[in-house]
Amino acid sequence: PDQGSTFTLYLPAIYMGAEAAPAREELVGPTAQYIDDVPPLPKEASFDDLKVLLVDDDMRNIFAIKSVLEGRGIEVLHAENGKVALEMLQTHPDVSLVLMDTMMPEMDGLSATRAIRDIIQFESLPIISLTAKAMKGDREKALEAGASDYVTKPVDPEKLLAVIHLWSKRMPRRARPQA
Repeated sequence: PDQGSTFTLYLPAIYMGAEAAPAREELVGPTAQYIDDVPPLPKEASFDDLKVLLVDDDMRNIFAIKSVLEGRGIEVLHAENGKVALEMLQTHPDVSLVLMDTMMPEMDGLSATRAIRDIIQFESLPIISLTAKAMKGDREKALEAGASDYVTKPVDPEKLLAVIHLWSKRMPRRARPQA
């Protein structure tokens, strides 16, 4: 009471009858186990010296995620597709973590993740796959492509920060080039 509720309704683009609807266990959403396994964000969590490359083509997502991250002191770079992300990593090798949208024009997130993993310098760089397309098998495809973790959209800011915190603590901070 007095806290509100959140409901998610999945509608098909084309209605094919009740028999064609996926079973509930075929859907993946914000309550999936891999998200729940992330410990809550510690109150003392620090994001000092963290530089994140946000790869997304939707300005609404960019604004929302960038606002959350910059509000915690995280430096955010932006690329509008996977091809630009690869170019940015070459000019910004001190990126600590990548938030990679799955569906983008020119080079999608799965292709970009594979390409990043092929670069020895970035083979252990944490890449968090972000997707609004949350169907069975999508998480596995992202992880098979080389993603470190997977978060569904709309993104819960606290859970996203918890995932970023978890991965930033698991991986050594990337050395910044000497000036």
